[in-house]
Amino acid sequence: MHHHCCFSLALWCLGLSLRCFFSLFLQCQYWKKASDPNCDSERHTLYVEWARFLRFYKEQPLDLIRKYYGEKIGIYFAWLGFYTEMLFLAAVVGLICFLYGLFTMDENMSSKEICDPAIGGEIIMCPLCDRDCEYWRLNTTCEPSRYSHLFDNVATLFFAIFMGIWVTLFLEFWKRRQAKLKYEWDLVDFEEEQQQLQLRPEYEAKCTQKKKNPITQVMNVLYPCYPQVSLIIASMIAVIVYRLAVYAAFASLMENTQTLEPISGLLTPQLATSVTASCLNFVIIMILNFFYERIAIWITDMEIPRTHMEYENRLTMKMFLFQFVNYYSSCFYVAFFKGKFVGYPGDYTYMFNRWRNEECDPAGCLIELTTQLTIVMAGKQIWGNIQEAIKTSCAEIFHLSASGSTICLVPPRMLSKGQILTLFFLSLAVIQFGFITLFVASFPLAPLLALMNNILEIRVDSWKLTTQYRRPVAAKAHSIGVWQEILNAMAILSVVTNAFIVAFTSDMIPRLVYYYAYSENDDSPMSGYINNSLSVFQISDFPPGKKPKENPEDFVVCRLVYRDYRYPPDHEREYTHTMQFWHILAAKLAFIIIMEFFVAWMIPDVPADVKAKIKREKYLTQKILHEYELEKLKERLCQGDKQATEKEFIATEGRMELSRAM
Repeated sequence: MHHHCCFSLALWCLGLSLRCFFSLFLQCQYWKKASDPNCDSERHTLYVEWARFLRFYKEQPLDLIRKYYGEKIGIYFAWLGFYTEMLFLAAVVGLICFLYGLFTMDENMSSKEICDPAIGGEIIMCPLCDRDCEYWRLNTTCEPSRYSHLFDNVATLFFAIFMGIWVTLFLEFWKRRQAKLKYEWDLVDFEEEQQQLQLRPEYEAKCTQKKKNPITQVMNVLYPCYPQVSLIIASMIAVIVYRLAVYAAFASLMENTQTLEPISGLLTPQLATSVTASCLNFVIIMILNFFYERIAIWITDMEIPRTHMEYENRLTMKMFLFQFVNYYSSCFYVAFFKGKFVGYPGDYTYMFNRWRNEECDPAGCLIELTTQLTIVMAGKQIWGNIQEAIKTSCAEIFHLSASGSTICLVPPRMLSKGQILTLFFLSLAVIQFGFITLFVASFPLAPLLALMNNILEIRVDSWKLTTQYRRPVAAKAHSIGVWQEILNAMAILSVVTNAFIVAFTSDMIPRLVYYYAYSENDDSPMSGYINNSLSVFQISDFPPGKKPKENPEDFVVCRLVYRDYRYPPDHEREYTHTMQFWHILAAKLAFIIIMEFFVAWMIPDVPADVKAKIKREKYLTQKILHEYELEKLKERLCQGDKQATEKEFIATEGRMELSRAM
């Protein structure tokens, strides 16, 4: 009897717990209207008008987002929406530049000469690796050279300058939009919340030292900086060692390349290797990104930041730096290092005296950079959407159906806390911003891909926030915080990187130098460019052990695989750079300087209307001072000191005229 009563009591308690559990989670039925007709459900309104993809053409309800989720999340969606709006112009211009390359592809003289059997078919190129690689004919790269014109043309130069102006305008206009939101949301006099400025409990618990504040004369707790410095140095060394290992692995991929005969149309073995390496690199990036996020949090926790705001800023910087190295290092390598320090057939450059420095695709380095950028950028966006689909499917496993309606059974601890949602959301958007600004000269379609992704991303993020996450504690914020400084730094860096891509990665400057200075054909100035850009090498000058194993007897002379300007064999300065090389180098450096100053001139630091207001304020100040001094002079005139007063009056008039002239 006693056991029966205990069992009944246990069943009753279990039923009561389940009843409370179900009644609690029935509140997550965001797809239903509020039971009270006089009180609308804000979450339901957000779900219907904001979180559905079919509402992508509608403007975001920023005021309602701010009211329900707080200013911090509201400012994120305001920034993402404004960024997407600005992307529309960049996407249109990028598409026009791409179409220009597409329509002029058949008129490109360089690819015509490469594909011509009488020109490219007669040029024998040096092997791409030692001993195992064969000689090859230049016309085997016919199709890749034609398609490289899509991104390596005159429009590339225009688009690089345009994006330098666009990114500056974007940041300036965002500051204006942010100021408007700050006023509308009553954040003009906002100071950081006291909660953000309070000491973190973890900091107070682990601090072992105290130091007197020279201002307040109060003893404050202090954490020694030695552990922080050692952690930062260790993390930097780890990232550098990892990237060197990846570089060595990729640099050795071409050692066993046997031939350059096309596999199928556009695809050559070296381009196939580049695509494969880019895909492998993308997989490594995704794996390391998973660990980098956790390492950044771990290092920040180990540093024991003093306040909540300091913790968030430090975590933001670490996550960005990790992701910057992780996502962009391969693109920086292809753009500015690959194929730049390879030497020439008689004196190749080797890494650690073992691996010959990697060379670009015969069609040029720009097509490889485009391949790398496309795979990493598009793959990141596709993988992010796949991740969201997987997470959603896994979450639905915990859903049950009761009385014909779905009941949310995901425990709150399994849902994101929402405290650092904006940090992760903004980090993804800023990394994308880097792709479309730092390397956009190599891929004009990048803004279009970003635009399409962001239209989807706004709805996906809003859907996740409305349906998958529990409502975060509202937090105030008048800006996107430290991300603003990161965006400013990336904007400055983007002008430099795009200038260097056009100058050193693309073939634009050598073509222009040949067109204006070295072409001897007035009817077709670009004819003969391919022969002009190649140098001659004597096979007998190969160092011992470097000559290909299979060496046809009729091959005596071959040409360098890459554009280079060196004197031929038997010349008194054989294999040294010609004067044309130095002319091209000077033109490249001049272009970089001109582009930097042109963009700086197009976008002044102080707008014209602000300059006018500053001058107006100075004028009014001088006018007020002048009127004040005149009043004093009149008073002194009334007192009888006429001669001295007249001198002061003349001096005052002179100062006034001088201020007007200024």
